[in-house]
Amino acid sequence: MNAPAAPEIAELEEQERRLTLPRFTHDDAWTLGTLLVELARERDAPVAVDIRRGGQQLFHAALPGSTPDNDAWIDRKRRVVERYGCSSLLVGSRFRAKGTTFEDSSRLDPDTYAAHGGAFPLTVKNTGVIGTVVVSGLPQIEDHRLVVEALEKFLTA
Repeated sequence: MNAPAAPEIAELEEQERRLTLPRFTHDDAWTLGTLLVELARERDAPVAVDIRRGGQQLFHAALPGSTPDNDAWIDRKRRVVERYGCSSLLVGSRFRAKGTTFEDSSRLDPDTYAAHGGAFPLTVKNTGVIGTVVVSGLPQIEDHRLVVEALEKFLTA
């Protein structure tokens, strides 16, 4: 089975515009986090989920099959969102579109930063990026899509 193709840069940018939140509270973090866990359980996905607002971790879950490595990936992908203000997949895609890679051209330590899919900015309307939601444990495109699906459901609930 072929891995899913990466979304185009325009699609990734559109996702970020569309998935802007009206607000984001501690209770919203719980709701979004449990929604992600439910979606992952439906798929038997061995993922870890992390949600932060500012420097505070508001939600974390590690499902069966996930490992401590997933937490390390979460931290590395989250740092990319915090530094660039957009999804980790979009950052990596922009470097690839320039004919290079994040690792080769960002001048950032790859042990600290990873521009791989799965970390998404939590953007509040009229405020900007206030945090991150991250999934790790699947191939990067699937991690990204799981986060996007959860945010779409969260916004329509």
